Amino acid sequence: MTLNIRTYHDLTEPDRSGLLAQVVAQRQRVAARLASVGHVIAVMSGKGGVGKSYVTAHLARALARDGRAAAVLDADLNGPTIARLLDAAGPLAVEPEGVRPLAGADGVRCVSMAHLVQDGQPLAFKGPEAESFIWRGTLEASALRELLGDVNWGALDVLLLDLPPGMQRFLELCDILPGPPAVLTVTIPTAESGDAVRRAMRAAVDRGAPLLGVIENMSGPPFAGRAGDDLVREFGVPLLARIPWHPAADTWGQLAGKLG
Repeated sequence: MTLNIRTYHDLTEPDRSGLLAQVVAQRQRVAARLASVGHVIAVMSGKGGVGKSYVTAHLARALARDGRAAAVLDADLNGPTIARLLDAAGPLAVEPEGVRPLAGADGVRCVSMAHLVQDGQPLAFKGPEAESFIWRGTLEASALRELLGDVNWGALDVLLLDLPPGMQRFLELCDILPGPPAVLTVTIPTAESGDAVRRAMRAAVDRGAPLLGVIENMSGPPFAGRAGDDLVREFGVPLLARIPWHPAADTWGQLAGKLG
């Protein structure tokens, strides 16, 4: 049986739910919120365990120490860690202008799902449990839209989006934002990591996202490999940094400087 499934792009006649109008209005609100943001950068890898959030937090702090207004949106809704890494304790405050982001280490502005759920509790949506695999992804995409559109980010030089493993959140961002975000890729040296990151970078290229470069985290023993070198050669982008297990004091400042 062939199913004729339409998206909101296909709606031409009046729709009682107002779905098309709701989606358009939400996207316009996101665009308005981000109009004063100089650069939106998605930090991604395509796999977990590479220290993506660790890199995001320290890069944001280095940018702030360099005098740039920086913020981080923790887009990992189910495994948020940025709030703890930035020492940005909640709760969030709702003001007439919108949700006010919290100030973390070095003044980095931060919003995370960790500020909205109790410690140790999973993110839960209301709905039929037997069908959660159908509608949960839709609700998570809607939550991401609301975080981008309802937070009063203010004037920023850089907004970093810390993405979860996989590519779904990045694809959602491409649909939510006015255009695909620039991508900063994190890998560890191993070939296995390189394979996963390669697929993620290829997907980003297919969606028209500019690749800023690759960061090889946990560089050196015990992780042997050359994933960073292989990826930059294949995609023609710079290797922005090799981050060892114990970074030197100026490691993050050098990385921030390379982002311009």
